[in-house]
Amino acid sequence: MLASLPLQPLGSPDPALTPRLVVTDLDGSLLDHHSYDFSPAAPWLARLKQLGVPVIPVTSKTRAELVTLRESLGLTATPFVAENGAVIGLPPGWCHARLDRPGSGLDGVVVKHTGVDVGFIRARLNVWRTRLGVRFTRMSELDITEVMSLTGLDETRARAARQREGSEPLIWQDDDTALKNFRLALEGDGLMLTQGGRFWHVMGNASDKGSAVDWLIKRFTALRGRPPLSLGLGDGPNDVSMLEAVDQAVVIKGCHELAVTPSNEALYRTRAAGPAGWAEGVAHWWGRDDRRLAAAPVLLAVTA
Repeated sequence: MLASLPLQPLGSPDPALTPRLVVTDLDGSLLDHHSYDFSPAAPWLARLKQLGVPVIPVTSKTRAELVTLRESLGLTATPFVAENGAVIGLPPGWCHARLDRPGSGLDGVVVKHTGVDVGFIRARLNVWRTRLGVRFTRMSELDITEVMSLTGLDETRARAARQREGSEPLIWQDDDTALKNFRLALEGDGLMLTQGGRFWHVMGNASDKGSAVDWLIKRFTALRGRPPLSLGLGDGPNDVSMLEAVDQAVVIKGCHELAVTPSNEALYRTRAAGPAGWAEGVAHWWGRDDRRLAAAPVLLAVTA
């Protein structure tokens, strides 16, 4: 269960003492789009960990990919959202004794599937490709060499990227009219289409980043008895729902020309891209509180 930590007074007027939560995209945001380096963001990651602020990856990556990534980023004690919201992973410190079954993995993570099975998605994609005569290639139809070439991943990570549970990435190879018809057909199956940095992603229509983040904020509040001030960071169209689910949002300068236009009054657009932009965004919203945060005796945290 949760570690027992003293809480700040509920009526504290100082926003620096409000419990905080960070949700973040990975590729092109916390991780460099090409090299997957995160060193420019490392000082802020260390700072947030020191202050007990959970940093939660919310990504199109698979659960298999996140196993090693969470270790390298130092985020094994925080939840994760994989496959654009189709999979939520809860470490022991975020589990509820009456609501969650013990995790079956070696890391004790409880996995929640919010959408539909990937087998159903692939079957319907095959149906609509034939009926509509549209052109696309599913990731599962690519060989490992092609996945490595498209993503820049090594073989081990490319194989992990293919271990889908509740979504299917695809490369769209047709025009905008065909895309519109394809999207409407998917909606009839209860599926949705969202655009990422490299691929289009098909998943259940109840599974997006925003829904997963909203669920995690409610879980944080239920376990700790107090809602957090939430900050979200992302660079792609598939991050919009996430950036609309948080109190403060950062659109990181992307390596693409795609429109990212969340409806959030507290919105900052960075000048820098990738992890440098990530650090810029966190500093924009929370850097001004740094001295007060450092002086705070305890900043509410959820830990394993």
